Amino acid sequence: MGKPNLTLRQIDTFRWQLPLGSVEGMRVPGEIIASEKMLSHIVSDNALKQVANVATLPGIVGASMAMPDIHWGYGFPIGGVAAFDLDEGVVSPGGVGYDINCGVSLLRSDLTAKDVRKQIPKMVDALYNTVPCGVGSHGSIRLSDKDLINVLTEGAQWLVDNSLAEEDDLVHMEENGCMTGGDPSQVSPRARERAQRQLGTLGSGNHFLEIQEVTDIYDEQVAAAFGLFKGQMVVMIHSGSRGMGHQICQDQLKIMQQAVRKYELDLPDRQLACAPIQSKEGQNYLSAMKCGANFAWANRLAMTSLVREALSSHFGKSWEKLGMKMVWDVAHNIAKIESFEVDGKQKKLCVHRKGATRAFGPGHPSIPNNYRKYGQPVIIPGDMGRASFVLVGTGKAETTTFGSSCHGAGRMMSRKAAIRATKGEDIKQRMAKLGVAIRSKGKFTLHEEVPEAYKNIHQVVDAVQGAGISRKVARMKPLGTVKG
Repeated sequence: MGKPNLTLRQIDTFRWQLPLGSVEGMRVPGEIIASEKMLSHIVSDNALKQVANVATLPGIVGASMAMPDIHWGYGFPIGGVAAFDLDEGVVSPGGVGYDINCGVSLLRSDLTAKDVRKQIPKMVDALYNTVPCGVGSHGSIRLSDKDLINVLTEGAQWLVDNSLAEEDDLVHMEENGCMTGGDPSQVSPRARERAQRQLGTLGSGNHFLEIQEVTDIYDEQVAAAFGLFKGQMVVMIHSGSRGMGHQICQDQLKIMQQAVRKYELDLPDRQLACAPIQSKEGQNYLSAMKCGANFAWANRLAMTSLVREALSSHFGKSWEKLGMKMVWDVAHNIAKIESFEVDGKQKKLCVHRKGATRAFGPGHPSIPNNYRKYGQPVIIPGDMGRASFVLVGTGKAETTTFGSSCHGAGRMMSRKAAIRATKGEDIKQRMAKLGVAIRSKGKFTLHEEVPEAYKNIHQVVDAVQGAGISRKVARMKPLGTVKG
């Protein structure tokens, strides 16, 4: 195989192309959404090679895409989007990631930051003491074998059936909190065991609970439809499928390595292990992945219930009176069968989004009635010291990025590098000087998650808005954060 030539060609201000031939065997070009200022890190991170490698996979359609938060990942880059023809294409666990359906929920409230500012440390303590966090943490919800099967097949609906959430929550979740077709028989006993005590737990790493203030509104009409206003207190929840999703990915990668040999697939990187979508292995992976995704939606909704419980207790009012309704819940790591126009015809494709967010535009039938006129909310968390954003999807995203946008700021530094760079520093005290109250479980978590470990969220969001694939609606700044 020849030496890669990863020289980018500029398409327009915020789009760059890796031409065919950049890596031997590319079937489609690569396309990166970013500002010119962001390119140096993207190039140095070597994630461009992963974009080009994905472009060699059988049945890929359009382009191998990357969002501005792109960085090196397992097989596919984090921030990668790739769509595959159902008949000729493949499905790859590396295109979904280990944390299946890692995602974000956003809860609004009727409270203002002015109302609660002096109470933030106590509110953070209440969340920390109510929502289990940290590596291997266990929650108060212990699932029987039957309950677990129901969660894997029904997702967030299980919470509603058990009076832990409401139907309106499901309406404001991607896929209504459940992908049909999950088959628990494709989930190993070890994966099920890891899930048994982890429903309603935050986990560790970059997962967080955060109390935020809406500081800026960019589109008054859309913000009002989403229930957002300037000065408002909101709560963001970022977590996924916990140990179960990791185990499903680990188990399926072993099967996919065998499938690569069985179907004689020529791959530039063994981490791209995959199988034809219509093969037994491909269908079994999708069934197992759906179970992981359903668990993640149930997990975030269980934490939503715990957040409501903690803040209701703190304020002495019901969560309903506090106005704590779900704005939206998005998935970041997932593969879905969706319809898009290809060569003038509607076609069903298997869209991999790894560290990327669905961003459907106005009128799309997958969007609930009260949002459909405007488009789907796109929730973009930043780091714990700067900001997060709510955007809205666009029609252009549906025609150019398979209805996708970025998922967050994206890492600039590895966790080990961040720990080395901040050795001996009191990160909690640094955050307090920025006006952010912090509680964390892990010994090194705050060092791993310092703001400078991430790209500038403003540059990332400006790039997706500049490319026209989502529009800014609101900006939030952190007031108090719980880390695992």
